[in-house]
Order: sequence, then C-alpha cells, then structure tokens
Amino acid sequence: MTGKECCSDDNNCKCACCDSGNLVVVGCQWGDEGKGKIVDFLASDYDIVVRYNGGNNAGHTVVIGDEKYKFHLIPSGSIQKKKVVMGNGMAVDPKVLISEIKTLKEKNLDPKLFLSDRAHVIMPYHRMLDASREKKRCGGKLGTTGRGIGPAYVDKVGRTESIRMCDLVNGSLKDRIKGIIELKKDYLVCIGAIKPEEIESYVNDIVKEYEGYAKILRPYICDTSIMINEEIKKGSSILFEGAQGMMLDVDHGTYPFVTSSSVTSGGVCAGAGVGPKVIGKVVGIAKAYTTRVGGGPFPTELHDKKGDELRERGAEFGTTTGRPRRCGWLDLVVLRHAATINGLDGIVLTKMDVLSGTGKVKVCTAYKIDGKTVNNMPASIKDMENAEPVYEELPGWDEFDGTEKKCIPENAIKFIERIEKETGVPVIIVSNGQRRDQTIVF
Repeated sequence: MTGKECCSDDNNCKCACCDSGNLVVVGCQWGDEGKGKIVDFLASDYDIVVRYNGGNNAGHTVVIGDEKYKFHLIPSGSIQKKKVVMGNGMAVDPKVLISEIKTLKEKNLDPKLFLSDRAHVIMPYHRMLDASREKKRCGGKLGTTGRGIGPAYVDKVGRTESIRMCDLVNGSLKDRIKGIIELKKDYLVCIGAIKPEEIESYVNDIVKEYEGYAKILRPYICDTSIMINEEIKKGSSILFEGAQGMMLDVDHGTYPFVTSSSVTSGGVCAGAGVGPKVIGKVVGIAKAYTTRVGGGPFPTELHDKKGDELRERGAEFGTTTGRPRRCGWLDLVVLRHAATINGLDGIVLTKMDVLSGTGKVKVCTAYKIDGKTVNNMPASIKDMENAEPVYEELPGWDEFDGTEKKCIPENAIKFIERIEKETGVPVIIVSNGQRRDQTIVF
C-alpha cells in the first residue's frame, strides 16, 4: 500500500507501506508464510510486481471469494491485472510457465507478463540430476522438491552448461543443447537417465520440445532490467516479490538445507537488475507460528498433538508438492535474524486465526547450545541441530474477526507487542484468514 488505505488521514506517516514508492516483500521464516496473499493484498497500489528469485519450487496461494489461485512462477500481482515481471534471478521451467499462462487466460486474467531474457532455463536433465543427487546425498536429504532448480543454478554459476531465455529465441538452441549434453553425457548415462546409443535422439527430442516453448514465450521475453528501470524513471511504483523464506537463503539460511538463490531483500538488486537506491522499504512476512518443509534443523518443531493441531488448523500442506509441513512455535531468534539481514521496516503477521482459541501459546526467545544461551542465529548446522529452544509462555486469545485493530483481543495484542519488542520492528498488518478481506492494517 502507498497510503491509500492505511494512513489516508495522516499525510506525515512514515510507516513501511507509505514512505516509499517501491516495496520489497520477503519471507522471514522457511517459506510458506503467506506471501502470495499479502502481495495480492498490496498489489492494488503498485504499478508493477516483480519476482526476483527462485523457480517453481515456490508456491503462492491466493484465495478470493470461492476462487483459489495457485502460483509457482508468475507473480501474484497478475490477479490484480498488473504488469508482472519475472526477473533474471529466476530459474524458469518453460512448461510450467506456459501452463500457468494458460490457466490465467482461462480465468480471463491474461497476464501482462515480462520475462527476463537473462533468466536461466530448467531443462529435463536438471530434474533427473535433482532426483539422483537427492537419492545419493550423504549427511541427510535436503528435502528438495525435485523440480530441477538446484542443478539449474549449479549450471548457472558453472558458466558453461546453462541455457538462458535469450538462447531459446536466438537460433542457437540446438548447438547449445548439443554441447551441454556432450559435457553431461557420462553422468547422465551413469545414473541411468539415458543410454549411450540414445544420446542423439535425446538431444533432438529436447530441441524439438524447447523450440515449441520458445514460440509461445517469445512475445514475453525482453530485457526486464531496462524495462523496470525505465518504468521507475517514469514514476511507476514497484512491488518486489520474494520467493521462499529468509531461512532458505543460500548465504544466510540453514546451509546446506537451503534453496539455491538469494532470498533476502539484498537479492533484489542482482535478481531484478536494479540499483539499491530504488529498493525503498522492506516488509517481512511471518506466520504467528513456524513451519518448514523438507530436511534441516528446526529448533521449535513440535512432535506432539499440538504440532498436529497446528498442521490441521493451518492446512499446512505444500502448494508445490502437497507435502505435510513440519510445525512448531514462533521462533523469535529466526525473526530477529530476518529483521537484521533484510533491514525490515515492518512485519506482516499471518495465520493469527490458527492460534485463536487454542489456549496458551509459546514463543522461542533464545537457544540453549551446549549449556550456553545463544540469542543469535548460529552459522554451524551442528549448533542448529543441537539448539534447544528457550520458551516464554503467553496467554492465548479467543477467535476474532473484523478488519480493524480494535477487533483484536487484548492477549493477541500482547503477543504482537512481544514480537515487536524482540525484533525492534513494528507489526503493520495482521492476517486472520486466507481471504483478502481477512486482513487488518495497523
């Protein structure tokens, strides 16, 4: 929002929604925080929505009335019929993207889509390599979605074996794929993905398939960095939409149990092709509790009936994979880490309704590691695995509804104030359900 709804009577407001023309929305936990709903809610006051990282390993769900929209690649702002941009920091599966475009068109929501010519392309062999590496991984499975995103980013930084969107449409696709398969053939044969005598036909099949994708996607492919920066010069307002969550960031998350891209607000510059001066304000999305999908440490995870209750009440099953999410109490060590790394100006607290009417709640304020109290996020995965949460118990609250702060019960306000005190960041929006109208702006 840019002040049209939350602070229209205060021309001097400096809140995270009102003080800048551009806004970054990031996840503060391990993803699945409800970013899709919040981006949809905010998008009405922005001209363009830009996604800057990840691939179809992410999933955003938006509920409007009886209609449910699920996105994996296209920014959620497409429901608002905004211009939407898929930035160069993304890894894109053309087949999935074309399916999403088709679905939106069927709902009379033909996307005003701009696809970066520098975005990297997920190929069939990336999915094969993803599955093979996960199966053979030592030291615990990462819990990858198997969509090929990790291997695609490996090829990107490897600099010799990756195809970008510009390669799809510049006439060199066959030579590029032939050269890449030549480099990968020994490994692909080794894992049983192809047979030596099938290599030539395998190359031809991929070329034919991806030339078909190129014909459909050609009208959308352009230099999105130029497009975004020209729009900013014209005075257009930009909402930058992050995928996944802070704790899955390749640098600042629970490495190696992370994604392969830069999830933080800092990733906007590289992933969208803009300078840091245009980022504006940063808003972080966090659930009132914590969830995680896949492997890796999760200090506040609940392995009891309360964890099952959170999963059932919150419908905690992945948008992308359908996997049940691991559930636990709110981790304020994680939230403080996210606030610091992302430079948060405000927090959006989602799924407050899941905790309503369930009795007392807990928040983790620190960890105990080898007998010592630790207030900050450890880098060592071993320390994270050994971390014991230090809990503070807070009184619960009854179920509530409405769109104004006065509708929130006193104990829920105290819960919110505890978060603000621990993070040093104001909570500016509370989401109390899946629907767009179940949102309270402070």
